[in-house]
Amino acid sequence: MYNITMNVLVIDANIHHKNRNGLIMMFDYLKQERNVGLSYTFGDTNTLANKEYRWDVVVSPAVPVNTAEFPNTKFIFGPHFSVFPNRMLNFLNNRVHNNAVYIQPSKWAMDIWRSMGVETVIPVKIQPFPVDVQKFNRLEIEDDMVKTDVFIYFKRRKPSELQVLENTLIERNINYKVFDYVKRYEEEDYLEYLKKAKYGIIVDAHESQGFAIQEAMSCNVPLLVWNARTMAQEEGINYPEYPATSIPYWDDSCGEVFTNWVNEFDAAFEKFLRGVEERKYKPRDYIINELGVANCANKLVRLINSI
Repeated sequence: MYNITMNVLVIDANIHHKNRNGLIMMFDYLKQERNVGLSYTFGDTNTLANKEYRWDVVVSPAVPVNTAEFPNTKFIFGPHFSVFPNRMLNFLNNRVHNNAVYIQPSKWAMDIWRSMGVETVIPVKIQPFPVDVQKFNRLEIEDDMVKTDVFIYFKRRKPSELQVLENTLIERNINYKVFDYVKRYEEEDYLEYLKKAKYGIIVDAHESQGFAIQEAMSCNVPLLVWNARTMAQEEGINYPEYPATSIPYWDDSCGEVFTNWVNEFDAAFEKFLRGVEERKYKPRDYIINELGVANCANKLVRLINSI
């Protein structure tokens, strides 16, 4: 139990709905499971300015606030301001009272921001958002032979990369379904497919968190990942070649990873298929431990206490 009380405002303009849901899960966990005296409100900058209320903590994922005007309030900004640090951060005036942090969901994203000198303006720290492991779950099927479906999750990589993968699956007589982030798909269709999927193949650009990938892992679906190495691999946007990854949260229990199609795919795929047949992979356990609500909520408390 945490011996703290907090009155929290979330400025929810332009917040990603997964992050919004993640905040609610963390707040409710702290209230119900850790007995934190916490109340939270979703509002806007007018809510913040209302002098009838005193906010201990303000979470503002996408909207800058002049923190110098609120010396007794702690602010958590990000991760939705921008891909790279920009002048909007100067508006925060954090160094007047040092009462704010900017968050990134994973280490590699934090490291890029820090490398750009942003901490002369505001500290940058890691705060992941929880995966909804209750929603993204599936009943274990004793006979794994029932699990025959295969999917490709494709997001902002070169169309030629998707094509070469599809050609390979067709040559091997492997039936599959493509979930294309840019072309959009219904989340419920994805969830229903995950419940009966034998495995998935990920062809994705950089991810600071990567909810769709983590939701597949939460459903205990083993994954073969064609991992991005730099941000420049994102199709349609001219990013610099900063180091990046498609899987900021991952270990060997989740599946297999390769980066070079010509030199690595065949060996990685054969190893992966053997691991699937041997029931080697347990990605759900990894997600619950790393990105379950308890772990993320505890990190949030430590983050608030560090400000």
